[in-house]
Amino acid sequence: MEPLLIETERLILRPLSEADIPELVPLIGDRRVAATTLRIPHPFHEQDARDFLGSAAKENELRLGIRLRNDNTFIGGMGLHPYPEHKRAELGYWLGVPYWGRGYATEAGRAVVKYGFEKCGLNRIFAGHFKHNPASGRVLAKIGMKYEGCMRQNIVKWDEFVDIEVYSILKQEFDSALK
Repeated sequence: MEPLLIETERLILRPLSEADIPELVPLIGDRRVAATTLRIPHPFHEQDARDFLGSAAKENELRLGIRLRNDNTFIGGMGLHPYPEHKRAELGYWLGVPYWGRGYATEAGRAVVKYGFEKCGLNRIFAGHFKHNPASGRVLAKIGMKYEGCMRQNIVKWDEFVDIEVYSILKQEFDSALK
């Protein structure tokens, strides 16, 4: 079987590996990145990266590193956390701060959603973002997800309750958009 590789116009997405750790830690370790995500701690150390990589296999998650095609620069990560019994998955992603606002998350998100529906047999892909991070909501809308609502004070991040805005896309909606 060929190794998983997803290519877009500007990006290459492939499974994260130990070789990515030296580039991953400085980007994901930025407090501004951690502040926009549920599962990224701050500070983030090399051992956190090793634990993160090891947990992907246990949880059967697709975790991809995002690299620029033109120079192979590591810029972030994206993945799907599956719930196979329901044919659904949660889309999660992060980008290093120098790469925010350039459309990379949208481009990678479209490709991973397509992969989820076409290669993984999913029926629904959903994602949530912190209410105080509306840029992430714009990414989700641009990749075709529909807003479902706000889960008020749904999680605790750094000892504060945070609202989560939830979006999703169904396979039938994705298929219709392609026609």
